[in-house]
Amino acid sequence: MTIKWDGHTHTRFCYHGNDAEMTEYVDRAIALGFERYSATEHPPLPDRWVPDEPLMAELAMPKDELPAYIEYALDMKKRYESRIELTVGLEMDYLQGNEAFSNELMKPYLDVLEDAVVSVHFLPGEGGMYCIDYTADDFRRNLLSAYGTMDSVAEAYFDHIEQSIAWASKLPMRKRIGHPLLITKFRRELPPIDEALIRRRLDRIVGLLAQSGVGVDANMAGLRVPTCGQPYVTERFIRQCLAEGVEVVYGSDSHKPEQVGLGYERFEAMLAGSEPDDAE
Repeated sequence: MTIKWDGHTHTRFCYHGNDAEMTEYVDRAIALGFERYSATEHPPLPDRWVPDEPLMAELAMPKDELPAYIEYALDMKKRYESRIELTVGLEMDYLQGNEAFSNELMKPYLDVLEDAVVSVHFLPGEGGMYCIDYTADDFRRNLLSAYGTMDSVAEAYFDHIEQSIAWASKLPMRKRIGHPLLITKFRRELPPIDEALIRRRLDRIVGLLAQSGVGVDANMAGLRVPTCGQPYVTERFIRQCLAEGVEVVYGSDSHKPEQVGLGYERFEAMLAGSEPDDAE
C-alpha cells in the first residue's frame, strides 16, 4: 500500500446507516489526508433472503435504487476528481447458492465498478439464512442453537469466506474480502471461539488470497463496537498477507461521516508490527 486509502465506506443508500450526503464523508476523508476513497454500498439482496421481513428491509437498498446509487457515486467521483481519487464500488454479499443473482446484478455496471468488497454476513441457521452481525441474541437464537458451539459456527463462517474468495477471484474489478473476523463482533457477549481455530483458518485464508489475487479489507470497525472492541483483522494476519503479496486496504466501514478514518492509527501500528494482537 503506497497511498492513504479508505477502501470500505457507505452512503445514504444504506438502510441501516444515515441520510448524510457523501460530500460529508469525502470532505472528512480529504481533511484527514486520504488520497483515495472507495464508496462500497450494499447492493440489493434476493427477495426474502432472511426470514425476518422488517430486518430484510434494513439490510440493503431495493433493486430499483441500484442505478441511482451508481449514478450518485459517479457524480461524486467527477465532482471530486481534482481533490481525491474516488472509486465506485459495492460491498457484495457472498450469497451461497445464489451467486448468479449477484453476477446478474453487477452485469450492467461492470464498465464503471472499480472496487468490490466481498463480505460474509449470512449463514444458514434455524429455518433460513441469518445475519452473523445483527444482535447477540439473534445470533444465539438462530445460529448458535443450530450449530451447537461457537467453534462450529466459526468453522462454517470460514468455509463461507473460502467460498467467497473463489467467487471473488472471478470478478473483473479490484476485489477484497470484507472484515474477515466479523464473526467476533459479539465476542464479549457470546461464548469464545477457540483462538487456535481462528489462527488456523486465517493462515489458510492467506494462502487462498495469495493464489487468487484477491485482497483483504483491514477493517477497523470492530474497535467502535462495544461488544467487540478490536479490529476485524489481526496483526499477524495482516503481516502474513503483506509477506505473501496480498493487497491490504484499510477500511473504516463508515456508516456515518464522523466514522471515516477511525482506527487508521491502529492500522498503521499493525502494519509496523508495533501493536499487540488481541486475538493471539
